[in-house]
Amino acid sequence: MIETGIRLCQFLVLMTFVTLHNTQAAEYTVHGIADLRVSYIDSVDKGYLNSGQGKLGLGDGLHFSLAQLGADISVSWENGFSAHGIVNAYPKASGGGESTVLGITEAYLKYRSLPTSSGYRLQTKIGIFYPEISLENNAYAWASKDTLDSSTVNTWIGEEIRVLGSELKVTRLGRLNNDKYDLSVSATAFMNNDPAGALLSWHGWTISNRQTLWTEKRPFPWFPARADGQALAGQADKSDPFLELDHRVGYHVRGEWKLRGKGELSAGYYDNRATPYKVIDGQYGWRTRFYHLGARWRFSQNLSLTAQYLSGDTLMQSQNKVDVVNNDYASGFVALHYNWQAISANKKHKSTVRVEDFSVTDNDNTWGDNNNEQGQALTLNHSYRLSKPWFLSAEFTLIDSHRPARYYTAQPVDLIEKQWQLAARYFF
Repeated sequence: MIETGIRLCQFLVLMTFVTLHNTQAAEYTVHGIADLRVSYIDSVDKGYLNSGQGKLGLGDGLHFSLAQLGADISVSWENGFSAHGIVNAYPKASGGGESTVLGITEAYLKYRSLPTSSGYRLQTKIGIFYPEISLENNAYAWASKDTLDSSTVNTWIGEEIRVLGSELKVTRLGRLNNDKYDLSVSATAFMNNDPAGALLSWHGWTISNRQTLWTEKRPFPWFPARADGQALAGQADKSDPFLELDHRVGYHVRGEWKLRGKGELSAGYYDNRATPYKVIDGQYGWRTRFYHLGARWRFSQNLSLTAQYLSGDTLMQSQNKVDVVNNDYASGFVALHYNWQAISANKKHKSTVRVEDFSVTDNDNTWGDNNNEQGQALTLNHSYRLSKPWFLSAEFTLIDSHRPARYYTAQPVDLIEKQWQLAARYFF
């Protein structure tokens, strides 16, 4: 199935190249982001990106980085079809950090119909893409407009939830039915997400802007159950979240109610339907399921709210169908945004306050693999629009977490982590 995804990406690149020679038939655009940051972190030595037990991407100390370099390439035809390819690069940060990586995060074909006479619109998508879950990552290359780092909910979505599949969405447009609201329902059938849940279980909830590239493997901390002769001795050193192990089709369904000019409410359910005792080359199937709720609401021209909640379970078993990892998990956040109108209409200030609560509950009895976790996080962000493409941001994050697994590597079970960041972001 990985080969299928690669062939699809090659097809999209080929279609883009062909249409560049016929500007009458298609319109192409390139947008993206360059995110320059300086960060100071008060935490343990290693962040989760380097297989550490920190909740932040980088470890203790001062870091300079190009935190994200992303490009969103699209080709649109007049008949409603479009092709999209999203590429992201994460160069190695100074002062410690993972190695530089570059690759595809999404690549898909999309069709959006004209409304019917009764006010219905059809949209389909096929390829590699994110299920429609995040309400934060609304900028180019799946970046966030309001904060530098995503919430715990959407950091996990960016790390482990990606699909190779097909989505169908139907929208009832209110303006064509004398209503002030739109209604949408969507259904996605997918493959290539069977190991999702491993990273959430073994490093817990985290906060960063890092997305996993398609076919990329990601590390997790050491724990005693991985030692020779123990229950997880056969587990590979890194998790490969976008694999297909059992050829079972997963699904995601979502509904949305949107009131024009005010906001939206949404709910969805995801089930990868993975076989939890299937293992290939040290990569296990994880039966991962969750529901998610979301809301965006504008109280006034200046004040708005974004909120999300996600809760589910994940199961991995031995080949004898005995539970090895059986976890429940939940995370949610509420964010308030305030736009400060400056004297010049081209220069605006925006402040965001985000509070979060997250947990993992370990329901199995596997020795040396305690995945229990409880924590809260606070993020304060202020952004200034210097010009149309340039934004300057300052962000502070505080995470207070209790995670017994840190005891395995002689680190504090109860940990308070702080991160200060300054960023210059260029959207093109």
